[in-house]
Amino acid sequence: MTKNAPQSSIRQGHNDTETGVLLTKPRSYRAFKALFLLGRGARLNLRLVALSGAAPGHRIADIGCGPGDLARKLAARVGPDGSVIGIDPAMEMIDYATEHSNTVTNCRFELGAAQTLPLPDATFDVVASTFAMHHIPEAQRHAAIAQMFRILRPGGTLLLADTHPTGRILPAVVRIMARVAARRAPDETGPGHAADPLAAVDIRRYRDMLHAAGFGAVTFSAVRPSTGVLLATKEIRG
Repeated sequence: MTKNAPQSSIRQGHNDTETGVLLTKPRSYRAFKALFLLGRGARLNLRLVALSGAAPGHRIADIGCGPGDLARKLAARVGPDGSVIGIDPAMEMIDYATEHSNTVTNCRFELGAAQTLPLPDATFDVVASTFAMHHIPEAQRHAAIAQMFRILRPGGTLLLADTHPTGRILPAVVRIMARVAARRAPDETGPGHAADPLAAVDIRRYRDMLHAAGFGAVTFSAVRPSTGVLLATKEIRG
């Protein structure tokens, strides 16, 4: 799935060499995601919220928030004493998320890119970035992870998630979708994209990058439907 389909199988925006692939049609994205997840997207978001360790009173940043579905679930978990900010590089996503969150008083959305986050140091208890890393130019991913580390408080948790298709059918579907995308948008493929689309979205590839950024224990888990999750902790030092 993407913000989720590998190699950006939904080409609804444009590709900027600094920012990455922008998805600019939130309704189409949500419809595609619902189809890919067989209507279980809400269940997945609840599972991601639980895995993140979000708790009442926490401050949370959702990086690459898209239309805001996960951010709203996180806002419900942290309650009125907590807060959630969603960051996305596409203004269309920010506008949609804001419009559909107008009754959620502890959740707001801002335009920004993962590699240049407009957020203060050591402020957040949890940082989440789901189905977004493979849209960031590969040369910028170290910077994006460094920014997520910077804004986390010591002891805070980072949750990264992306598509993790299993079995026989879903991996085949993902590869077909990537080939179709490559034919339709050859200007958005090439160097920086893994030859195998499954490798491109395998969230485990960022383990070493997380350790290099300063994160401590990094754990992987596969959750239904079709999602891989990395959890990392910003260690308390001194």
